[in-house]
Amino acid sequence: MFRNSALIVSKSNDTQVMSYTSSKQSGSALVIAIFIIVVLSVLGAALVNMLDSSQEGLAYEVLGTRAYAAAQSGLQWQLSEVFPLSSDALACKAQASIDAATPNFSQTQGLAQCRVSVSCSDFVHDNIRYYNITSTGECVLDGEVTARTLAVEARSL
Repeated sequence: MFRNSALIVSKSNDTQVMSYTSSKQSGSALVIAIFIIVVLSVLGAALVNMLDSSQEGLAYEVLGTRAYAAAQSGLQWQLSEVFPLSSDALACKAQASIDAATPNFSQTQGLAQCRVSVSCSDFVHDNIRYYNITSTGECVLDGEVTARTLAVEARSL
């Protein structure tokens, strides 16, 4: 009968008065605490998810940069083969000999999981040799593959 109520006893002019007042806010602190815990848990889960996806994006970005460096190395290597410092420009070698001599990055820190494939084609027009060199760097890390392809067009002097 007197649930959620409080007994107030007061004394005035030698008479004792007893009255009951109902407490309407009983248990509201518990509801507010549960609400705050739920909201903070949702915010925490969202932050963890954002950090996880940001770390994954950074890993792909680093892997892409490594693939770009491998492709750039392949281009530089093929250009040094076609344009040697000690003589005039040479014709592109057959693809089989390019594949056999392509740089190996197994001992290169940062590029150990990468490989490069290079192709070179050339043609002569008006006694000038034109080259089209394409290099693809590919890096694999934990089953994820990232590749970058670069191309250069050059001509002999």
